[in-house]
Amino acid sequence: MSTHTFRITVRGVFDGLSTDQRAELLARAAEHDVLRAAFTSEGHLSYDLAARSAFTFRFLDSGEEEQDILEATERAEESVKAWLAERGYGYKNLRSNAEDLSQAPLGKRQRRAAAQKYV
Repeated sequence: MSTHTFRITVRGVFDGLSTDQRAELLARAAEHDVLRAAFTSEGHLSYDLAARSAFTFRFLDSGEEEQDILEATERAEESVKAWLAERGYGYKNLRSNAEDLSQAPLGKRQRRAAAQKYV
């Protein structure tokens, strides 16, 4: 059996932040810049609070079967909720999107490399 790699994106909006919480997030904004965004097993947070109060967490997970993507998504959502609760950050509109990379279409370079393998 092959391992499936999942990319999970959990998006939401900060809600009801206190002045101190907002200042804390703004002070750490460089660490969470969208240009540094990456899919990681522990989850990577990105936001631009100066522009809007939305945030995105990106997770990398895996499973033995295609159906494991549901559990991986649930783990990611629970991780986000725990992270926000631990810091006392309010949130709303939490939603997730997951992709099984084994099902993702190949890019132009990948198709070319795959075709050369069989020539």
